[in-house]
Amino acid sequence: MISKYTELAPGLTICKALTGLWQIADLERDGNKIDPISAAKAMNDYAEAGFTTFDMADHYGSAEEISGVFRKTYGENKAQLFTKWVPSPGDITKSQVRAAVQLALTRMQSEQLDLMQFHAWNYAHPSWVDCLFWLQELKEEGLIKYLGLTNFDAAHLQIVANSGIEVVSNQVCYSLLDQRAAGKMTAVCEKHGIKLLAFGTVAGGFLSEKWLNQPEPTLNESLTWSQMKYKRFIDTAGGWQSFQTLLQTLDQIAKKHQVGIANIASSFILNQPAVAGVIIGARLGKSEHIRDNEALFSFDLDEKDKQRIKEVIGSFQTIPGDCGDEYRKPPFLTASGDLSHHVKSFPSPYPTLKGSDERIKALSGTIWEEIAGFSRAVRKGNRILVSGTTATHGPNAMGGTDPAAQTHFIIDKLEGAIQSLGGKLDQVVRTRIFIRNIADWEAIARAHGERFADIQPANTMVKAELIGEEYLVEIEAEAIIE
Repeated sequence: MISKYTELAPGLTICKALTGLWQIADLERDGNKIDPISAAKAMNDYAEAGFTTFDMADHYGSAEEISGVFRKTYGENKAQLFTKWVPSPGDITKSQVRAAVQLALTRMQSEQLDLMQFHAWNYAHPSWVDCLFWLQELKEEGLIKYLGLTNFDAAHLQIVANSGIEVVSNQVCYSLLDQRAAGKMTAVCEKHGIKLLAFGTVAGGFLSEKWLNQPEPTLNESLTWSQMKYKRFIDTAGGWQSFQTLLQTLDQIAKKHQVGIANIASSFILNQPAVAGVIIGARLGKSEHIRDNEALFSFDLDEKDKQRIKEVIGSFQTIPGDCGDEYRKPPFLTASGDLSHHVKSFPSPYPTLKGSDERIKALSGTIWEEIAGFSRAVRKGNRILVSGTTATHGPNAMGGTDPAAQTHFIIDKLEGAIQSLGGKLDQVVRTRIFIRNIADWEAIARAHGERFADIQPANTMVKAELIGEEYLVEIEAEAIIE
């Protein structure tokens, strides 16, 4: 049978079935009042049953405050309390990062956060890198025990892991409907010893007996917030009929093991490489959820079970993009189908200046722009030209000695410059790539291919003597704005 506990990081043992507290936000959004003392007692019921790990965020209503009451009432070391910080897009200062961590500490009545997980909205805006380096400083100061990420894709997890930022986990959507994490994400995690925390494993309750052989629901506000979100995943993966085929298969396997469909769905994900735990939402005060979760550790899927499930999900349409893309690019697989309930706007990554000849310049602020007299990018009419760009960020060469990671970070900078001048990455018509070591050409080409797969600009790659031994690749780009 599946072990109930695992070591997420040295000195941090967690329950593999984490209790997610996002439903607190859902309830409060609907106008319900939650008594923190009663909710804290309900958390203690989970902890007493061995479900000692709780997951929350700064935007999950009063979840952090309830956790603080729980910690002070029932013991500071009784559970592992994980939270997230999801800042708005745009410039963020060092003092804002400290204030966000201090707010979480105050709410949770703690002197140290067990795990702080960070979300970035726009990789083209360099603030996400600053935030992670500053969070690492607060970790070294002792305010944070461990750092994690949430909704990072494989390319940017690769950048983080190779840039000296110490993260132990990445929380992503991973379910029978959504197998994006099973590919490159898992490979990056295994290479760097990073664990996955999977949410969405029961698809907002759709992966349960309740929906077996039922007519397709209408995607509107008659559904819960989570159901609206995961109905979009069902539609994208192949539709209601394909989903019913999955439920029927899961039901047969569930009856064989005398458990529920949700247990089978969660167990399959728990058995995947790099997965440390699945996050199952809790309606605090509902004891039957504890009993349902306990059944998850009462059986093992055999190879025949796994193969039957693989055959069904293998016929599904692949969810587009990589992990977290549902929050960054269409199709937005969110409750509302867009980002209107998450962010108000996306500020320009770099400041711009307009010249007398109608030329507009984007400046990234490096000392070399002033010394050598150049701009990160220039727009003249409908044409944007981006200067040769390396993986420089302040004093750091992002991506370390990994040429693919450096390439991804450079393309982020190219995209940021183009966004600042009113363009998009898919409007790039030419790139030029200069590499230091000829042996790195394929890793760099593949990274370029990942980002420009559907754009396919004209391209040149040459070996060159780059300035700065730490830089393995330099790229320039041109875009035409129609």
